Amino acid sequence: MTDFSPTRFPFSIVGFDLDGTLVDTSADLAAAVNHALTTDGRAALPVAAITPMIGGGARHMLAQALGGDEAAVDRLLPALLDFYAANIAVHSRPFLRVVETVDALRALGVICAVVTNKRRSFANKLLQALGLLDRFACVIGGDTLGAGRSKPAPDPILAMIEQCGGGRAAFVGDSVYDVMAAKAAGTPVVACSFGFLDRPVAALGADATIDDYAQLIPVLTRLGAT
Repeated sequence: MTDFSPTRFPFSIVGFDLDGTLVDTSADLAAAVNHALTTDGRAALPVAAITPMIGGGARHMLAQALGGDEAAVDRLLPALLDFYAANIAVHSRPFLRVVETVDALRALGVICAVVTNKRRSFANKLLQALGLLDRFACVIGGDTLGAGRSKPAPDPILAMIEQCGGGRAAFVGDSVYDVMAAKAAGTPVVACSFGFLDRPVAALGADATIDDYAQLIPVLTRLGAT
């Protein structure tokens, strides 16, 4: 059996994206988008059509659903946000083996954190509703650092490392925003093949991929040895 003792594990910090990485939020986000669309007399979209739009924040997601109509985005974004705030965890659930894996990392002495483009208040509310919030040392949202400093900028990952006390870090995500941010921060990145992909997982450019959270600790161990 491989030894994953705290003295052998190569990373002191592991950061996670939220939507499509830790939690399957696709149904609740799609419901919020469709609420906004239908209040404007527009046709609802299938969940499968909305899922690849997730990852850049609520405004970006709605803009894609509206075909880039920025005036409509300005008008409908409050309806989307209000609906989502009231229905944030109706269908959302952690992906398989997320809880066990995060707990195993923490048992190894790893500090776990969340870096998401979701508004921080929404991220905290969702994690709290799912009983996950206390497992993470910090939660950095898309609005935490100010305009222009969310992923794909490296700023939130660098802030995560600072808030967690410094040390060697790795990041886990499911989008090109995650990969770009991690690489710009000089941090190894693992992509989840089960996430909200807008392209084949191999095209994201991550250092490694996982198909199941059972693979994460062994994959991080291998990455840390290179």
